[in-house]
Amino acid sequence: MDPEAGTNRTTVTEFILLGLVETETMQSVIFVIFLFAYLVTVGGNLSILAAIILEPKLHTPMYFFLGNLSALDIGCITVTVPAMLNRLLLHKRTIAFEACLSQLFFFHLLAGMDCFLLTAMAYDRFLAICRPLTYSTRMSQTVQRVLVAVSWACALSNALTHTIALTSLDFCGPNEVNHFYCDLPQLFQLSCSSTQLNELLLFNVGFIMAGTPVTLIILSYIYVAAAVLRIRSAEGRKKAFSTCGSHLTVVCLFYGTGIFNYMRLGSEEASDKDKGVGIFNTVINPMLNPLIYSLRNPDVQGALWRVLAGRRSLT
Repeated sequence: MDPEAGTNRTTVTEFILLGLVETETMQSVIFVIFLFAYLVTVGGNLSILAAIILEPKLHTPMYFFLGNLSALDIGCITVTVPAMLNRLLLHKRTIAFEACLSQLFFFHLLAGMDCFLLTAMAYDRFLAICRPLTYSTRMSQTVQRVLVAVSWACALSNALTHTIALTSLDFCGPNEVNHFYCDLPQLFQLSCSSTQLNELLLFNVGFIMAGTPVTLIILSYIYVAAAVLRIRSAEGRKKAFSTCGSHLTVVCLFYGTGIFNYMRLGSEEASDKDKGVGIFNTVINPMLNPLIYSLRNPDVQGALWRVLAGRRSLT
């Protein structure tokens, strides 16, 4: 090992993000597609937020959590896509080491928050359907705020843990990241020191971050399914399955791509697949969430139309 590298742990001052495509023509196509996706995602999630804030009928715990999810989706896509669009526009691929760490920190902060928020939403559906008589007290405004605050605290701990652990690694070259944003598996491949402890940390923390929420969500929906099947009214069953179905769709998309990406730390050959997973995590999921929650939800659809028409509900 170079003696100079021992005194200066990180000799790499910037990384080169290889992005999604090589040719300039395809880069222009990618720029247009991702710009459109970004505008649609931000517009869709802001519309959901506006509907929830302005529509009195949507001032319920379920939509309080949905509003938080929409804000997270805006943040998640904003962490990665505008920076990528800027690099495409300027024909620049480099990103400073500190900027790379910042992007990684905020991405894992928001993604971690998603994990816990989706669990809180499952708990809300469990209480609403299985414990309707005590729902208003068990899911009071104080409880809602506590759930969100605890989720932020856990997500912050997760993001800080991985970011601080990454700074303990040596980066002395090469510095080409085969991705369009900074993420842990790709940066591990570039370290010239052992990443065994970091990979073990990522796997164990990831197992807790994904395993615990998924277990709680599954348990919640086992009880929910049993309760819904006991509802005599076909209309009641349809409404319950509709609201739960939207949430379950988002859960499957989010955890499916997340587990694929972090529970198997890939080789360099797997990086191209990781790019596809990254597009799902940072672009497609946030863009689809407003559509999923409004497509089969007449309350949200009605509120959106009233907001767009400049009218508010009288009740």
